Amino acid sequence: MLKGLRFAHRWLGLLSGLVVFILGITGCILAFETEIRGFTEPFRNVQAEAKPYLPPSVLKELAGKQLASGLALGIEYPGEGKAAVGIYYDDSRYELVFLNPYSGEVLKHKNMNRDFFRIILDGHYYLWLPHAIGQPLAASATLIFLLLLISGMVLWWPRNKGAVKQRFRIKWNTGWRRKNYDLHAVLGFYMSWVAIFIVITGLVFGFEWAARTVYWISSGGKTMVEHQHPLSDTTKAVPGYNMADRLWEQYRRQTGKKESLAVYFAHLPSDPHEIIINHSPGTYYNSDFFHFDQYTGQPLKAAGSWDGRFAEANTADKIARMNYDIHTGAIWGLGGKLLAFFASLLAASMPVTGFLLWRGRQRKERRTPVQGVPVPA
Repeated sequence: MLKGLRFAHRWLGLLSGLVVFILGITGCILAFETEIRGFTEPFRNVQAEAKPYLPPSVLKELAGKQLASGLALGIEYPGEGKAAVGIYYDDSRYELVFLNPYSGEVLKHKNMNRDFFRIILDGHYYLWLPHAIGQPLAASATLIFLLLLISGMVLWWPRNKGAVKQRFRIKWNTGWRRKNYDLHAVLGFYMSWVAIFIVITGLVFGFEWAARTVYWISSGGKTMVEHQHPLSDTTKAVPGYNMADRLWEQYRRQTGKKESLAVYFAHLPSDPHEIIINHSPGTYYNSDFFHFDQYTGQPLKAAGSWDGRFAEANTADKIARMNYDIHTGAIWGLGGKLLAFFASLLAASMPVTGFLLWRGRQRKERRTPVQGVPVPA
């Protein structure tokens, strides 16, 4: 049984190695995206002032003048001392306009298609390939890596008491082949306890069946409902009435100075307005989502997990919202990001050490005498 497991572990590793390496390295870089942006993008910060912010309708118009589409889909107020952000995205373009929320001054127009972290993210999700090709490849490699984690733990497990000690530490005073084996086996063991969470949350992103399975388990057998925005009642249209500003003003009073408040505008006649309050900027899970009829301002309920207050969501919906922050480790703060960083780095090293193990065995087999024939010097 172990012989067959070793064979499967070896060849599954060789099959997925390059993709796992890319996912691991890009995951390392993305772990501290928020912190790196904070140091390298000064246009995200403004001097706090005593006067009130400009309303979203004003910032929407100012941002639209900078955008290629001429249309800001939403305005985000990330909190005191932070620039407001005008947002536009579609299937091919993603743009941000950073504005001083007090004066409306344009601080930066950023084409996110050329942004370093967006390029890294494209590699992490799509391997820099067309999305229809890269996404299933990345997801399939993630699934294979889960099988490698499980099979690796079985192969690592000590067979007797004498083998216990050597399974937990690297022997540095040995030859390079033994050190390479220890780097693969010992570091793989320690990495697995964190990587298992990264892999499972990655599968939720990669496969719908994985997302539905996690939801079914965490909900006690309920079916996951796809997210769907509610519709505004077009029969109650009131020309010239700015409901988005009214809703923003209402929720601005409920939002703390360090919390983020975003307004996403209704653009089609049946669209709703959406208000998002993020209580923990830098993460995504602790956010409240509210939808409103664009004409009457009446609250509307969206289908799926992304509706209402996080604190009032059921367990399955909370886990669905937490998936990204578990994946990056951000849900546990800086310590969690460090764990995710090192787990991703070690995951990227596994295909390298594994390939060297395989290569070493191949060379050894070629040099082994066969039927008494001596090996040439």
